Amino acid sequence: MDWSKIKTIFIITFLILDVYLLFQLMKIRDANKYEIMTPTSIEEKLKNDEIKFKELPKTDIKAQYFSAKPKIFNKEDLTKLKGQVVKINESGTSIISELEKPIQLGEKFEPSELASFVKENILYGDQYQFGERNEKKNTIIYYQQYENVPLYKNINGMIVFYYNSQNQIVSYQQTYLEEFEKLTEKEAVLPPLKAMETLHQKGELQPKSEITKVELGYSTRIQLAASQVLAPTWRIVVNDEKSLFVNAFEGKIIDFNSDENINVE
Repeated sequence: MDWSKIKTIFIITFLILDVYLLFQLMKIRDANKYEIMTPTSIEEKLKNDEIKFKELPKTDIKAQYFSAKPKIFNKEDLTKLKGQVVKINESGTSIISELEKPIQLGEKFEPSELASFVKENILYGDQYQFGERNEKKNTIIYYQQYENVPLYKNINGMIVFYYNSQNQIVSYQQTYLEEFEKLTEKEAVLPPLKAMETLHQKGELQPKSEITKVELGYSTRIQLAASQVLAPTWRIVVNDEKSLFVNAFEGKIIDFNSDENINVE
């Protein structure tokens, strides 16, 4: 037996094995490195936190900035309102009404309960849509619309209904924006998923929650003395309860002060 040849064969075999193992080790290391460097998509992040969402609006939506002015109501406007005791506030921008006959609501409010009243008994009623209900303040808020798009939490473009302990609407206040003017050309807004990512990064979307509604509207970007500039805004509703808002151009979270936005006197 030629031990020299056998020794050489073993050495070559072990060298080949070492090269193979080194190659496999490098493959595993590179794979792990790639896995670490590959960013996790927002869909995966939401899935990991068990945050559910339904079908989102299309991503090729275009919008623009525009301005509007608060309407100054007059006595002639009030003559159109029946079954109400109405007055105008000092600035003339708000109608304050007490109903002669309260409107009884069901135990669980549905917007359909007020649909006919809003349309038939409130000025420009067809230009408002249901926005939210605040059970702590006993209010139901309707947002004004522009081109069928809601104006979120705008103190100069909303109806605030007040109901009593018997679940009866007894009064309301109304403001209205007019003289809308487009300030820029239309451009693409950020995808709704990007707005959701911003909210998730800031801890606004809690694990195991559900995004039940996503829609595009407008909110005040700049408030001037006699007018305001409005910007496209994503509204993201969580668990059918909490609404979160993100500027659809800038991607910044909008923090509305509810007290300032609801008090329209």
